[in-house]
This record gives sequence, structure tokens and C-alpha cells, in this order.
Amino acid sequence: MPLYDFACTRCGRTMEDLRKPDEAGTPACPHCGAPTVRLPSVPAPPSCGTARRAASRTCCGREERCDRPPCGEGGACGSRR
Repeated sequence: MPLYDFACTRCGRTMEDLRKPDEAGTPACPHCGAPTVRLPSVPAPPSCGTARRAASRTCCGREERCDRPPCGEGGACGSRR
């Protein structure tokens, strides 16, 4: 289930709520009980994970990939030993 952000129409506090995408209505403010409005979602930035790093460079730092494994598998190739 997605996590949505809501803002209170009375006190202005924000909250998060785990809801089904097709769930109707909005939750009441847990602080004052007033109605809330759903805030626009902001997409997550691209991650800088190991898969992205591995695709952009070799395991030994050379420009081109080696013929020997594990260049491209995240390990050390023969030129690094």
C-alpha cells in the first residue's frame, strides 16, 4: 500500500497515512480532528545504487571492460590483482 501525505485544513499540520490507492476520502487530523487534504506526491530521485555504478565503470577503473570475469559483476578483474 502506498504512503500518502495529508495536511490539516484547520491546524496546518501534515501527516502520512498508509492507504489503498482506491480508498475513498481522507483521514481526519489526529491532532484536532478536522478534515485533511491530500498533498501532491513528489517522485523519488534516482538512486545511486551499485547497479548504476557498475553500468558506468569497470571494476578496475579502466575505460573498457575486461575479457576476464568478474568485470561487470562487481568483483575485481585480473588486472587489479
